[in-house]
Amino acid sequence: MKILVVCGAGASSTFVALRLRRSATLRGLTVSVTAVTEADLPARLSAAVTHAPVDVVLVGPHLAPAFPAIAQQCAEHGAQARLLPVTIFTDRDGESALDLVQDAMGSHP
Repeated sequence: MKILVVCGAGASSTFVALRLRRSATLRGLTVSVTAVTEADLPARLSAAVTHAPVDVVLVGPHLAPAFPAIAQQCAEHGAQARLLPVTIFTDRDGESALDLVQDAMGSHP
């Protein structure tokens, strides 16, 4: 499963991506998680189409005003987009982010 975590500058998404990888490993899931900036997202989605398509894009809560446009971009490339809750930065184990991914993929228990 290929996941992108998007934020404005890439700093906060890096922490979310790290925790998400850890949580996925503990659940026995194989994932590729990459932190990207909002500006880099279109290029990442386009490049992924020819290589390994993106399954889910998690969007930082501070990008909520831009979320509809981001979700549209993702849909055009076959990816599910989910807006992260404002509490995501206090989620120390990555469980809530992984739950969002699994909900997007229709595989949450």
